[in-house]
Amino acid sequence: MVRAIDVHIHPPAPGRRTLTSDPSVQAYFRSAITHETAEEMAEYYAELDIFGVLFQIDFETASGTKPVPNDYIAELVERYPKQFAGFGSVDPWKGRAAVREAERCFTELNLRGLKFHPQQQEFYPNDQRFYPLWEMAQGLGMTVLIHTGTTGVGIGRPGGGGIKLKYARPIPYIDDVAADFPELTIIMAHPSFPWQDEQLAMLVHKPNVYMDLSGWSPKYFSPLLVQYAKTLIQDKVMFGSDYPVISPERWLNDFDALGFDEAVRQKVLIDNAKRVLKLEV
Repeated sequence: MVRAIDVHIHPPAPGRRTLTSDPSVQAYFRSAITHETAEEMAEYYAELDIFGVLFQIDFETASGTKPVPNDYIAELVERYPKQFAGFGSVDPWKGRAAVREAERCFTELNLRGLKFHPQQQEFYPNDQRFYPLWEMAQGLGMTVLIHTGTTGVGIGRPGGGGIKLKYARPIPYIDDVAADFPELTIIMAHPSFPWQDEQLAMLVHKPNVYMDLSGWSPKYFSPLLVQYAKTLIQDKVMFGSDYPVISPERWLNDFDALGFDEAVRQKVLIDNAKRVLKLEV
């Protein structure tokens, strides 16, 4: 059995800046991870005995930036099958091409789900123009991981780098999707500050909705989130670091200080991710 399953990892990609290349992001998260290659990342996770889920984000329409190919994530998983699983990413604004690429991620690349970042991709998940994506994912049994709450992207830049936080509010934008696609497994990424109460309400109300605890050191979790994670939503929450902006070592050390009993700790660190993502690790 591995030590933990990290469901939120942004791997380095050739010729691309890592998240911690931005000094403002590095300062905001107080991150010291500077791995430049996937090989360094894989060795790091192997030494920690942590299995992980890899993905990048396609936000080409909003930014003009060419995406990291989904094939790259698939290649990493193929190279390190005992260390990583992978999610694809598609730009919702690409319409039918996005749906076709999402299907290819599952049927040809063996990626388990799809990652979305509504703020960077500038879309509301409950806009019915994007419902074909959710319909396809539900039909294939793919999981979708959707960023919620504030973001470190654009932090400290004029106008927050143009990032508009509104897109990542849980209710109504993700809750509508969860209601309209009840067989679609949705993971809300991160504690959804400043909409944490909305997120907790959804986790209790919607059987098909989960969350990862990435992007925040556990010592900054709200008391209500900790209380719910220990009780009402103990089967709905999963460990995620948001590597490289937060190291899994730092996250796990801070999590141990919260006083979870061993049975619930096992769920958060391993069992929930194994069940929800159908992982064999």
